[in-house]
Amino acid sequence: MDMKLEVVVVPVSDVDRAKDFYTALGWRLDADIAPDGDFRVVQVTPPGSPASVIFGRSVTDQASGSARGLHLVVDDIEAAHDELIRRGAEPSDVFHDVGGVFHHAGADARVPGPDPQRGSYGSFLSFSDPDGNGWLLQEVTTRLPGRLDPATTSFASAEDLAGALRRAAAAHGEHEARIGAEDPDWPDWYARYLVSEQAGTEPPS
Repeated sequence: MDMKLEVVVVPVSDVDRAKDFYTALGWRLDADIAPDGDFRVVQVTPPGSPASVIFGRSVTDQASGSARGLHLVVDDIEAAHDELIRRGAEPSDVFHDVGGVFHHAGADARVPGPDPQRGSYGSFLSFSDPDGNGWLLQEVTTRLPGRLDPATTSFASAEDLAGALRRAAAAHGEHEARIGAEDPDWPDWYARYLVSEQAGTEPPS
């Protein structure tokens, strides 16, 4: 049975302040429902994310600002850093971990700058919402083999799909140069390339 993580609840003290903060980041406002004065549910979704975030009144008994280690994945950590600043957040500088694998808790073992080899999964930044709930951005450019199911290839947005098609087109151009002829089966080649890129498997030759 599939069990898909779709919602994370974040504890906040001021619902309108949190709503303003997250929507200013460009997160989509999915719902703002208040059936009575003591209960309110606000749902927002980060761009390209299959999972959403809920906060409000009487939706959690966690202390406001106590959420930590909430991760968002981006494909360009430095561009994401600049965008967060433009949108009013106060992100940390980009860092990597001294151990080179994931990151330690809190600010321990942080090394300034992105991963020296700019390896996928190796570069991070952090930021907090007005209540202090802690978020981390992680740069992922190539998925580990087997990380994604090739039978469920999907794209979160038209921009994601367009980017994947551009990469497939460039790779296919190299393929045609290798074989010295036009490839009449290019749709099949593109499809195999898109699936392999997402699943982290060997691309078509």
